[in-house]
Amino acid sequence: MTATRLDAGREFLARRRFALVGASREEKSFSRHVLRELIRKGYDVVPVNPALAEVEGRRCFPRVQDVVPPVDAALLMTPPARTADAVRDCVAAGVRRVWMHRGGGPGAASPEAIALCEAAGIAPIVDLCPFMALPGAGWFHRLHGRFRGVHRESRRAIGA
Repeated sequence: MTATRLDAGREFLARRRFALVGASREEKSFSRHVLRELIRKGYDVVPVNPALAEVEGRRCFPRVQDVVPPVDAALLMTPPARTADAVRDCVAAGVRRVWMHRGGGPGAASPEAIALCEAAGIAPIVDLCPFMALPGAGWFHRLHGRFRGVHRESRRAIGA
């Protein structure tokens, strides 16, 4: 069976503890919405942003390598121009699982960030919104996944 983006996202979320790099200062931002929903669903999400000391009641770390205890996975919700630096931080921290968020906009991935992951032996998750892989995602996120071909990809992988 071929692994799909959706499978990779679900495997990532099965870890239950990971960093969310790019947690915004703006309470109404999408990254904060994702952070709140992950916390609500019981995930131990560690926010990372050098400009914040605390986010959603959780200690915020300036870089991935500053997280204590360390994480081995990171969800990057950074602008594409900053994602390569976030990947460098992940590699320096020993993070082996990287998810470059993609929602309705351009997402976090950049060619440089993807190349850095590949050079470090990391197969990044790209072109997938966390809500598409999150158990119990609402109808909007399932519909969004259908438009993006995520669910078709899963059905092809299982031969349905």
